[in-house]
Amino acid sequence: MALDLRGLNPAPVTPFTPDGAVDHDAMAKLGTWLSGHEGVKSLVVLGHAGEGTFLTQQEQVETIEKLVEAVDVPIIAGITGEGTHVAVEEAKRAVAAGAQAGLIYPSHGWLRFGFQAGAPQERYRAIHEEAGLPCILFQYPDNTKANYDLETQLEIAAQPGVFATKNGVRNMRRWDTEIPVLRAENPNLQILSCHDEYLLHTMFDVDGLLVGYGNIAPEPLLELIAAGKAGDYRAARAVHDRLLPVTKAVYHRGSHMEGTVALKIALKARGVLEHATVRSPLVDLTPEAEEEIVQAMKSAALV
Repeated sequence: MALDLRGLNPAPVTPFTPDGAVDHDAMAKLGTWLSGHEGVKSLVVLGHAGEGTFLTQQEQVETIEKLVEAVDVPIIAGITGEGTHVAVEEAKRAVAAGAQAGLIYPSHGWLRFGFQAGAPQERYRAIHEEAGLPCILFQYPDNTKANYDLETQLEIAAQPGVFATKNGVRNMRRWDTEIPVLRAENPNLQILSCHDEYLLHTMFDVDGLLVGYGNIAPEPLLELIAAGKAGDYRAARAVHDRLLPVTKAVYHRGSHMEGTVALKIALKARGVLEHATVRSPLVDLTPEAEEEIVQAMKSAALV
């Protein structure tokens, strides 16, 4: 039976010790805190917010294992390997470590060069059949060459083992025209928005959220999900407006990658993490940026 992700699915950051090692105790604390909110359906590790591609294979496995031990919600692993065979082996390690599903990233060469017809479908088929891992379709932003046209999305969604889609197309014209087709053609496909900076627009069409934003604001995001499912625009807009200073401080930055650094700063402000250590190639933000993030969290009553 497919996992039920109809709610909030945070993508936790990966805490590090001050000397740069993965801090599994801090990760357990973060995971326990997040999963303790009613309506949190899973935790999604080893993705962009979790600096997953910056971890060694052993660190990736241990991160899954330790978090599985610490929390009562399903753990979903980001599968980011470049080649299909490499991704299958990564998925096998994730299954052995206790992951119950995989968020399947596109082969990252596609970001620059695009993909051949049929290649994404084969990636999902191989991971599900050879590793036994249920799969979440990941739709990348429209401004990359690794995002899938509607036909490719529909074909992946129809494959055995694909039970949800995390859509981050960040093109509202495509969102408004493609999501209804995905819903109509695959009624059981769970549709999850990952538009951290466009949640209000996407909130009324989805079953839930799969977002790094869930690290720092699980309470208002759960309110936003409830408002979206109720079709209550006024309530949803109120949550959006409350969070807008945080959204700007965390996600309206020069690079979306800075969002991971900002999330750690915000978690430190909430007292969930002791510090905001990141791993290269991420770099620390300026003291001025850190103060901006802290003040935004205070304005949203999250600190």
